[in-house]
Amino acid sequence: MSKDSVLKSDFEVDPQELRSTRQFLIPAQKETPAIAKYDIYPTFKTDGPIYAGFESLAAWIMAQEKDVVIDGYSAVYWDIFVNELNDELHKKGVEANWVNSHTAFKPEDTINQLIAPSMGGDDPLFGKIYEGDLSDLFDYQKLSSLKPVDGRLNIIYGSGAALAKWDAVVLYIDVPKNEIQFRSRANKICNLGDHQPVDPKVQYKRFYFVEWPLLNKHKKQLLPLVDVIIDEQRITDISWTTGGTLRDTLKTMSRNMLRPRPWFEPGVWGGQWIKDHINGLNNDVVNYAWSFELIAPENGIILQYRNTMLEVSLDTLFLYNNIAILGKAAERFGDAFPIRFDFLDTFDGGNLSLQCHPTVPYTKKNFGENFTQDETYYILDAEPGAEVYLGFQENIDKQEFRTVLEDSFKNNEPVEIGNYVQIFPAKKHDLFLIPNGTVHCSGKNNMVLEISATPYIFTFKMYDWLRPDLNGNPRTLNIDRAFENLDFSRKGKVVADTLISKQSIVKKGNDWQVVNLSTHPDHFYAVERFEFDTLIEEYTNNQCHVLSLVEGESIMVTTNDLQQVIHYAETFIIPADAVKYTLTNTGKNSAKVIKAFVKDECC
Repeated sequence: MSKDSVLKSDFEVDPQELRSTRQFLIPAQKETPAIAKYDIYPTFKTDGPIYAGFESLAAWIMAQEKDVVIDGYSAVYWDIFVNELNDELHKKGVEANWVNSHTAFKPEDTINQLIAPSMGGDDPLFGKIYEGDLSDLFDYQKLSSLKPVDGRLNIIYGSGAALAKWDAVVLYIDVPKNEIQFRSRANKICNLGDHQPVDPKVQYKRFYFVEWPLLNKHKKQLLPLVDVIIDEQRITDISWTTGGTLRDTLKTMSRNMLRPRPWFEPGVWGGQWIKDHINGLNNDVVNYAWSFELIAPENGIILQYRNTMLEVSLDTLFLYNNIAILGKAAERFGDAFPIRFDFLDTFDGGNLSLQCHPTVPYTKKNFGENFTQDETYYILDAEPGAEVYLGFQENIDKQEFRTVLEDSFKNNEPVEIGNYVQIFPAKKHDLFLIPNGTVHCSGKNNMVLEISATPYIFTFKMYDWLRPDLNGNPRTLNIDRAFENLDFSRKGKVVADTLISKQSIVKKGNDWQVVNLSTHPDHFYAVERFEFDTLIEEYTNNQCHVLSLVEGESIMVTTNDLQQVIHYAETFIIPADAVKYTLTNTGKNSAKVIKAFVKDECC
């Protein structure tokens, strides 16, 4: 066992103390809500059993009569996991030989030098995608020296443990990305190869640009070989299933409707709509600014057997078979899921920061991403008088605008943004178009469904209404980067003509119609809306569809004879391999479902 392991008998593990958030831990068992509404723990039923606890896992290991590799994602509490499993093996009379693969990491300074070009120096937010492999972090000679001992049950564990190439059964531990961030904010975890926690913002930057890309490559290679997948987020109350059950479920999922697990975050401009409309959340928070409905790098998917749940990261599905999910778009986007849905809640809140997003060439050169943050604002709900800031005034003076923003930042003086940026009224079901380089922000009293390209951290803030963050610290502005990307031709009448979607009926039946919501030529995705009283049928045409019920109580989604219920404001995915699906209205009022998909000309 590693030298820094802590014996279980020395302390009682409280998972809540190992994470910094007011969000609840997902329960081990699925609970049936009293009222069928938005479900914060959506599941996909699996035919194979899901097991609970370390005792059953220890019994499975003993039945294999082979050595064991326990690999896993970043932020696993390895010492606690090892102690829990070792205790169960000890109870069964087995004294395992534990080998920590992390002892084979290269020295911390060497790793830091290796990844330095991806870490962006002193930049507090941005870096560049590291293009190497997980093996780059390991000393090959040290890793090769980690050998099993004859006559013992040998267990090698740690992120990258499978790189030691033991002849062994392979267990893999997954941790949802939201929980990784909660653990980071608690200063309880280290980056790979580090010995001490660092500032959570720096740690997240390393996760995003270095570790998550490396670990995803590694996970993709392991997926066909994994014998057991483990959900470790409850730390001492694990759930697990066999690799065969996981792969069978992913195969079924890739042909049927699925709903990712959303997660929720407060923010300085956040509002009260989510608290008022979504049950099961901890309402002992100041607000909710975001619901991350579908941000593929960070969401999870929950498997359910009877009432037991197991969560794996959503990108596991794409790593397993991206072609089944994306269809013809897989050639362009690879394992990256292209479309993002998230909620921005400013009801009784505040304006978002005035911002823009980088151009495609700028994104590729500076951040290593292949596509950029092209967005739209779909107005799910709005109070009377709600507004959206979009595009420049006709008489915009670039230098004057920059000077005003810089003086505001230096002197903490307010800016009359309406003198420079146009303001449009926002009402339910409007769609505002925000291609890269466009100045924009949502005003207060909107519930925005942001339909966007997946990249989600490249926001260049120019003005933030002189607000500190929720901890009282100044929020970072990126005026220089913004002015390297702002498109000042998007001004005056051009904005209303090209950046506010035109809605037109493209198909119609007795009690249904399909409405096209025009997007900008820079958007690689299209947006449509189904409006129906009873039901509507649609084909995927070898494209993945991302949808949300934006009006109505509930619908039944049928794919390949599998029926699943969607409630108001829930987001769901129809994979390309589903081929055909039916939406049946199960509510009292007409239903409206928004749909986004990659344009054929982009593939």
